[in-house]
Amino acid sequence: MTLDMLYIFCRWVHFSALLLLTGSAFYSALLAPRRYQPVLSQRLMPLLTLCVILTLLSALAILAAQTGLMSGDWRNIARANIWWAVMQTGFGHAWCVQLLGALLAGLALATGGSTRQRLLLLCGLLQLCGLALVGHAAMLDGWPGALQRVNQAIHLTGAAFWAGGLLPLLGLMRDAQLPQQRSAAIQTMMRFSRYGHLAVALTLLSGIVNTAFIVGWPWPANNDYRLWLTIKIGLVALMLCTALFNRYWLVPRFSMPGSRAQLWFVRATQLEIATAGLVVISVSIFATLQP
Repeated sequence: MTLDMLYIFCRWVHFSALLLLTGSAFYSALLAPRRYQPVLSQRLMPLLTLCVILTLLSALAILAAQTGLMSGDWRNIARANIWWAVMQTGFGHAWCVQLLGALLAGLALATGGSTRQRLLLLCGLLQLCGLALVGHAAMLDGWPGALQRVNQAIHLTGAAFWAGGLLPLLGLMRDAQLPQQRSAAIQTMMRFSRYGHLAVALTLLSGIVNTAFIVGWPWPANNDYRLWLTIKIGLVALMLCTALFNRYWLVPRFSMPGSRAQLWFVRATQLEIATAGLVVISVSIFATLQP
């Protein structure tokens, strides 16, 4: 595996783990009713713990890979002075936010109760905002640059609520089958659906604005960056269609006798999760290319 491929893989792991960490923490910290929060938090803790570990390890791996790429020789990863030089760059300064957020999330695991869930959510949001300080989202200076960074932070937060909340949603579907958890699980899913509309809208609108900042509108897919961006847009469109199908076609049919709507809802959500994974892969690739 080349250093470029390793960098792309580490970005995919980091983005995926961070989206899932933040999306899951939204449930346990904000969406679940108070009586259901301890149950849901305990159920999500293995997933949250794994995501915290992956975000920290992948953040370190990205920094190491970037050190090799910036210096032009992967063997320089073993040289402390090269690491120090990279840390003095704009990327290095911004990446300190990622490392700080990942370390704080690790410390948050040592706390308990609702405090732990809120701290994990805050650490996830901190790291998402930190990602807005690097890459193409940080290509402009002055007030256009500040606006672009804020827009990217909104984009990533909306994506985390939407895409990062899909895997926990499958667990809530199982809880909705249990008499003792049914009411709370349904209420949590209804809150996710309600605020999910806003998250999806913010993700799409901020994505349009971000594309306008970077490549302008309209644009021909005449290089690799724009080709992968086009692929991403197509995948997001598939996610949107799947989400609308779930919410407005399948959900109203849950209570119909003999309906298989709930089974189809699970299958469609699994498709949405897989599509979200492909979106993150495309982002991890075109983020390394020139617009």
